Amino acid sequence: MAWTALVVLSILLPATSALAQSPPPDRGRLLYETHCIACHTTQMHWRDKRVVQDWASLLGQVGAWQARAKLGWNAADIRAVAEHLNASIYRLADAPVRGE
Repeated sequence: MAWTALVVLSILLPATSALAQSPPPDRGRLLYETHCIACHTTQMHWRDKRVVQDWASLLGQVGAWQARAKLGWNAADIRAVAEHLNASIYRLADAPVRGE
């Protein structure tokens, strides 16, 4: 009995250890995919008359749209979504490094 339990633990412990070490999902990506992506496709971000031209306008647009949708995001949530969009789509030259 003890031998069986030891074998089971030796199999399970590395798996749970790997799960504990995996990074948490990107909050900005999760918020965007949950609340925004239904209307905002990649094509919307790349259209000719896009409003976002720099980091300040990206933050402003994320803040404005979350307010219109009454999502109640705080400043950290807005920044996380803006960082996600910048990393995945815009690549703005004046944007701060993620996490700073």
